[in-house]
Amino acid sequence: MSYAYLESIQVGTPQDYGFESAADTHDKPWTSGFFKKPVEGPVFVGKTNLIGDGQADLKHHGGVDKAVLAYSADHYPDWRRELGKPDFPHGAFGENLTISGYSEQSMYIGDIFSIGSVVFEVSQPRQPCWKLARRWRMNELVPMVIGNGRTGWYLRVIEEGEVEKGMRVLLLDRPNPDWTVARANQIMHHLKKDLELTLKLAAVPKLAYSWVKELRERAERLYQVPAV
Repeated sequence: MSYAYLESIQVGTPQDYGFESAADTHDKPWTSGFFKKPVEGPVFVGKTNLIGDGQADLKHHGGVDKAVLAYSADHYPDWRRELGKPDFPHGAFGENLTISGYSEQSMYIGDIFSIGSVVFEVSQPRQPCWKLARRWRMNELVPMVIGNGRTGWYLRVIEEGEVEKGMRVLLLDRPNPDWTVARANQIMHHLKKDLELTLKLAAVPKLAYSWVKELRERAERLYQVPAV
């Protein structure tokens, strides 16, 4: 039997980057908490973030449904090879928790699991935004992530407590065994015209409200498209 582990923890607070006179758009002014640094020792996890962590864009990041970002450590060897970056570090995708033994194919919407004294719940896949491309100065990185589905996933914090690098990841409950993070990604990004699947995903218990809202709006648009 294989086990899942917390391989690393990363936190960071919003910082200002760039300068007004920059010729390259990557160097224009922007503010982000994307640049996260590894943490050794125990870290307290609260309802909306880890101690020492923060988000610049609270409209699209953070909050109860997106308190913690997790990413599969198992993806990093592929990324290092594909990007030609042998030192591509954990935290490269802005994640707080880098976890081995799980991926988008084996983590499910609504999964409840524990690390140390903290109990988490999977709320939604991560939708990569422009800040990922800007962080690594690679505009192609966002479409690559959407294409290969290595997005990571967001977590709610059901019970607060402390986590530490090296701890086991223990699955406690799986209420939605038909709904992997990967399947949710596929419907959101690649099956945009499938009304039936859009409605099914929107009805999955414990899916984050922002996703439910977006899917319902999509369904309304699809209803209005006349049959050919």
